[in-house]
Amino acid sequence: MSSALDIIGPVMIGPSSSHTAGACRLGLVAHRLLGEDARTARVTLYGSFAKTYRGHGTDRALAAGVMGMATDDVRLRDALDIARERGLDITFATSADDAGHPNTARIELEGVSGARVAVLGSSVGGGSILVTEIDGMAVSVTGRRPTFVVLHRDVPGLIAAVTDVLAEVGANICDFHLARVRKGGDAVMCIEVEGPVDPLANKRIRRLRDVTTSIVLSPV
Repeated sequence: MSSALDIIGPVMIGPSSSHTAGACRLGLVAHRLLGEDARTARVTLYGSFAKTYRGHGTDRALAAGVMGMATDDVRLRDALDIARERGLDITFATSADDAGHPNTARIELEGVSGARVAVLGSSVGGGSILVTEIDGMAVSVTGRRPTFVVLHRDVPGLIAAVTDVLAEVGANICDFHLARVRKGGDAVMCIEVEGPVDPLANKRIRRLRDVTTSIVLSPV
């Protein structure tokens, strides 16, 4: 099912929905997963991103997203200057490796408290994105709907406990993705839901045994 925005294009600072708006959204997902202002950002660009990132404003868009700016923020054009003013050390590197999609970026952030996150994602057209890795674990995050990203130990019964919480608050799960490093090791659930979410749901999930942390990503 396509929306009018899929046809017309996103509300954005140009020039490109894929190379600018999509890139900004990837940076914004990384920013929200970090949960604080970034001190350093290391961005690796692949495919078409690597070849045209300066001309299409991909570098500025990624910097804007990393700083928490949306696609229609007029400051996007000056994001690299703003990053320097804020003391954000952001660097860009290019890679000839095949990342699976021509518009792909790996964003590695370190926050002001020392927190870290690494995100791999692609701009898949019309400003839409797909995040495929968080901290080396395979995920599937579109950024279109509220999404619970639950880091946890891989133990029996935890999936049921998390989904029970969501059922009790009336959240309608529309997509679920699970990845783990190994049996009994670190794992991550990505759960997209429809409609507004009770803010207490995430607090309850965080209190579950064997949950390391849980973040709710609002739509980007």
